Amino acid sequence: MKVAVLGAGAIGAYVGAALHRAGAEVHLIARGPHLAAMRQHGVHVLSPRGDFTAHPHCTDDPGEVGPADYVFLGLKANAYAACGPLIAPLLHERTAVVAAQNGIPWWYFHRHGGPYDGHRLDSVDPAGAVSRVLAPERAIGCVVYAAAELKYPGVVRHLEGTRFSLGEPDRSVSPRCKELSEAMRTGGLKCPVEPELRGDIWIKLLGNISFNPISALSRATMRQMCQHGGTRRVIETMMRETLCVAEALGCPVGVSVERRLAGAERVGDHRTSTLQDLERGKPLELDVLLAAVVELAEITGVEVPTLRTVHAISDLLALRSAA
Repeated sequence: MKVAVLGAGAIGAYVGAALHRAGAEVHLIARGPHLAAMRQHGVHVLSPRGDFTAHPHCTDDPGEVGPADYVFLGLKANAYAACGPLIAPLLHERTAVVAAQNGIPWWYFHRHGGPYDGHRLDSVDPAGAVSRVLAPERAIGCVVYAAAELKYPGVVRHLEGTRFSLGEPDRSVSPRCKELSEAMRTGGLKCPVEPELRGDIWIKLLGNISFNPISALSRATMRQMCQHGGTRRVIETMMRETLCVAEALGCPVGVSVERRLAGAERVGDHRTSTLQDLERGKPLELDVLLAAVVELAEITGVEVPTLRTVHAISDLLALRSAA
């Protein structure tokens, strides 16, 4: 099995190191000091489950890698439309693209069935720009329940969680999903194949859609947002509106708002990825987290006034931070 990791940051390098440990042929595509460190010393993973070092091939040139069986996307979703020149050399006719993204993916309605089958969301696939680069037929969905960070270039600190849920858009348990799942498990990760992966997408989105934009607007940690009465009520309302949209799409979510809030509060003084991006001057990944659900509310006729308000304010923040 040949795997290319395009965007081998903390999560991508962690997955690549695990797959290399399992015996897969792995190629990490990165840049800068992180790439230089991985080339010289390999990927060093610091984890509560045990530290280890892997030495996969590392490069900044996908042409060096050539076509792979699987491309694991470690890029932010807002970079997908522009990644064509990077991903093209990695593709053959049967290459699967594993999109480890937060929020609503561009393939969400591909082989969905029902009245919205094949519908394209402008917020995540504007004018079909992402689908032209990443054909939905190639997509394997992936919901990441692991947390990792780059401690230093070439050094990944695995914080918690090892679960990477996979799923086909058509809900089948395909041979390609089973093959990748087995390799991930051999490398020490949890990797169930979920026929109803869209349910996992919504469960994770409950937290991302609320905590991420509010953290950027308030500069607050998870604990601070949960313990501030007014902010907690806003987040709770955002979660409830999100549940209504999911249910309107025929995807009820098997987790309560109270349980989701309690879990978030236990995380403590963690800064969300959106807040970290804001502090580092990086683009904010809010379209797939928030704008997409507002668009889904429009097509399903669900009222989401709080989501609309937070979207309007956070969208202005994103525009100003990018200027």
